[in-house]
Amino acid sequence: MSSVNLDSSLPAPAVVTAHGAEHHDEAGNSMFGFIVFLLSESVIFLSFFVGYAVYKTTSLDWLPPGVAGLEVRDPLINTIVLVSSSFVIYIAERFLKKQNLWGFRLFWVLTMAMGSYFLYGQAVEWMGLPFGFTDGLFGGTFYLLTGFHGLHVMTGVLLQGIMLARSFIPGNYDNGEVGVMATSLFWHFVDVIWIVLFILLYVWQ
Repeated sequence: MSSVNLDSSLPAPAVVTAHGAEHHDEAGNSMFGFIVFLLSESVIFLSFFVGYAVYKTTSLDWLPPGVAGLEVRDPLINTIVLVSSSFVIYIAERFLKKQNLWGFRLFWVLTMAMGSYFLYGQAVEWMGLPFGFTDGLFGGTFYLLTGFHGLHVMTGVLLQGIMLARSFIPGNYDNGEVGVMATSLFWHFVDVIWIVLFILLYVWQ
C-alpha cells in the first residue's frame, strides 16, 4: 500500500518542471518575436535615414525659402531628457528584479514623465517652426522623420502605462515579466533612433 502512495507522488515534480519549461519557452519565443519586430522597424528607419541623406546631398534648394537652419538648444534639451530616460528605466528594471515594486513604479513613472516631456517639447517645436510639411523636401522629410519617431515615443509611453497598471495585480510580477523587458527594450530602441535623428537633423545642417 505504501509503495502505491510513493508511486502516485512521483509524477508531480515532473509536471511542475514541464510547466516551468513551457513558460520559459513561451517567454523566450515572445522576446524573439519582439526582437524580430524591432529589426523590421530598424529597416524602416534606416530607409528613411538613407532617403534623407540622399535628398540633402542632391537637392539644390534643400531648405525652404527664408530658413537658414534649425534651432538646436531646445531639441538638445529634449534629447538629453529622452536619452537619460534609458538609464531611468534600467533602474526601474533593477528594482523589479529585487521584487521592490514601489521602487520599480517610482522610476517607471519617472520614465513615462520624461517621455511625455519629450513629446511636449517636440509639439512646441513644431508649432514654432517657420515651415510646414509641404514646404519642399526638407519640410516633408523633417516632419515625416520626427513624426514617425514621435509616434514610437507615444507608443512606448502607452506600453509603460500598461506595464505600470499590471504591477498592481497581486503576484503578477513575482517571477519577472516579459512585457516589462520588451517595453524597456523598445524604449532603448526609441532612444537610439532619436540619437541618429538628432545628428541628421540638427547637427548635420
